Amino acid sequence: MKNVIVTGASRGIGKAIAITLASEGYRVAINYRENRENALKVLEEIRQNGGEGEIYQADVSLYDEVEQMVKDFHSKYGRIYGLVANAGIYIRRNIMEMSIEDWKRTMAVNLDGAFYLVKASLPYLETHASIVFIASQLAFKGSISSVAYGASKAGMLGLMRSLALQLAPNIRVNAVAPGTIDTDMIAGYSPEERRKREKEIPLKRIGRPEEIASAVSFLLSEKASYITGATLHVNGGFFIV
Repeated sequence: MKNVIVTGASRGIGKAIAITLASEGYRVAINYRENRENALKVLEEIRQNGGEGEIYQADVSLYDEVEQMVKDFHSKYGRIYGLVANAGIYIRRNIMEMSIEDWKRTMAVNLDGAFYLVKASLPYLETHASIVFIASQLAFKGSISSVAYGASKAGMLGLMRSLALQLAPNIRVNAVAPGTIDTDMIAGYSPEERRKREKEIPLKRIGRPEEIASAVSFLLSEKASYITGATLHVNGGFFIV
């Protein structure tokens, strides 16, 4: 059984990724920062469906906590095949409104967290491993509502490309760039805002977390064995590169 770590897996896209990978035979480390109850619910759902997993508390912005999580998972289950750097925060403030603390926190979670996960895991990865970063379409088009979020996700893609070069030929590194997905991030949309966004998307609907999970599953798998340094856009055609 292949071992995989998914950060920010207690809700939203991370939850869907953890459940999907477990259903496909991976043993999943379900990372969470604060909401242990939600993480336990994800674990319960995985086990009820015959999958295997374990919950691990760690703030991805703190290297020592990430390193301990990786060591604990490895010591119990062995070599790690996959990493999914999903944990992220979205503070909706423009350049005039955003505090230095908000900027630093966004970078620490979204960008440093991705780097820390890979850095801490390198000694424990299988020879042929696969890494997937969860970026965003806003890494390409920019964000009108959060200067830090767009910058952090663009930085993540720069990190992904460099790692794809540095870790080849054995370890593949790719990214998924979601569009508008039905998670807590858009929970504040009014019905009118939701309808407006649906009209703007060529496929005329907001995406589901499970659709991001399917893309991650593909990039982790041997079906993507000749893909590295790539970004898979999953946005319904809302932003076409």
